[in-house]
Amino acid sequence: MDGEAREIIGTIDVDRSDHGYREWLKEAVRKVQADAQRSADTHLLSFPLPERWGIDLYLKDESTHPTGSLKHRLARSLFLYGLCNGWIRPDKPVIEASSGSTAVSEAYFAKLIGVPFIAVMPRTTSREKCRLIEFHGGRCHFVDDPRTMYEESAALAAESGGHYMDQFTYAERATDWRGNNNIAESIYQQLRLERYPEPAWVVATAGTGGTSATIARYVHYMQYDTRVCVADPENSCFFDGWVHQDAHAFSDRGSRIEGIGRPRMEPSFVPGAIDRMMKVPDAASVAAVRALERAIGRKAGGSTGTGLWSALRIVAEMVAAGRTGSVVTLLCDPGERYLDKYYSDVWLEEQGLDIEPYVKTLDVFLTTGDWTD
Repeated sequence: MDGEAREIIGTIDVDRSDHGYREWLKEAVRKVQADAQRSADTHLLSFPLPERWGIDLYLKDESTHPTGSLKHRLARSLFLYGLCNGWIRPDKPVIEASSGSTAVSEAYFAKLIGVPFIAVMPRTTSREKCRLIEFHGGRCHFVDDPRTMYEESAALAAESGGHYMDQFTYAERATDWRGNNNIAESIYQQLRLERYPEPAWVVATAGTGGTSATIARYVHYMQYDTRVCVADPENSCFFDGWVHQDAHAFSDRGSRIEGIGRPRMEPSFVPGAIDRMMKVPDAASVAAVRALERAIGRKAGGSTGTGLWSALRIVAEMVAAGRTGSVVTLLCDPGERYLDKYYSDVWLEEQGLDIEPYVKTLDVFLTTGDWTD
C-alpha cells in the first residue's frame, strides 16, 4: 500500500428514534405500573382442618385481582415485557392463545393502554369468560382444536401487523422471580406471623408453567426448604413429560379443567425447578372445589380443585407421618365463571364424570384423617 491513497470509510449511522412512539410507550408503561400501584395484595385464606393435626392449609386467593384471577399478575408482566421490548405498538392488536382467564386479563390491559385485543380460544371456553373478554373490549376468535391455537394466533398477528403475546413461551421470563412482590414473595410475607411461616409444600397448577417456575425459583433463591408440587389434570402432557423427562410429550385431547393442562410441553414449564407432580382425575378436581365451597363458602374454578386435591393429599401424608407444618395452594379464579360446568350435574353427566368416590374420600379424610384413593 506504500504510496497508494487509502480509502477512508465513514461511519454508517441509522437513527430510528421516534419521539411520538416513545411518548406513547412511556404513557403505556406508566398506566400498567399504576394499575399495580393501585392494587392491594390478595388474601391468604385458611382452610379449616382439625386442630389436633397441627397442620395449617392456606389458599392464596388470586380471584380478588381486578380481572378476577391469578392471570392478572401474568398479564401485567407480559404487557410490561412486550412494551419494553418494543413489541406492542400503538393501534396494533395484541393477540393471545388462551383458554380464557389470561385473555380476560390481557383484554383489560389492552383496553388500559388503548390497543385492540384478540383472544384465540377453544370453542368450549366458558360463556362467562367470553363475556368478560368482550366486556373489556376484546374480541373472541374460536378454534375447534385447541392444538391449533398457537398457529392461528401467529397467523392473525402476521396478517394484522400486531403482536402475538405467546404466554406459553414468555410467562416464565416476563415475571421477576427474585421478588418485586411476585406471588411467591407475597406468600412468604403473609405467612410471617403464622405458626409455620415456612411452608413444607406449595402446590401449584400449570397452564403456562410460569407460576410454578416463579414459586420454585424464588424458593431456591431464598434458600428455603419448601418443596414445590405441580398438580396436573387429565388430558395434559406435563406430568408424563416430567416423569419421563420427555420434552416432546404431548396429549391428543384438550383439558377439561380450564386454565391448566396443555397438549404439549410449553417452553414456560420448567421441569427441573419443581420437586413433585401429581396427576389428578378431573372428577377429583370437581369434588375438591365443591368441598371448598362447603368449607369456606366460596366457589372456585376447576384448577383450584386440582391444586386443592393435591394439597389435601399432602396434608394426609403429613397426618399419617405425625408431621406438623403448613401447606399452601392457590385459589386461581372464581367459580361463578363455571356454573355451567363444574357446578352443573348435567355437565358432569355429559362428560361421564362420577365425583361421588372422590367426595367420599374427602369427607372421610376431613372427618377422620384417613385418606383412601
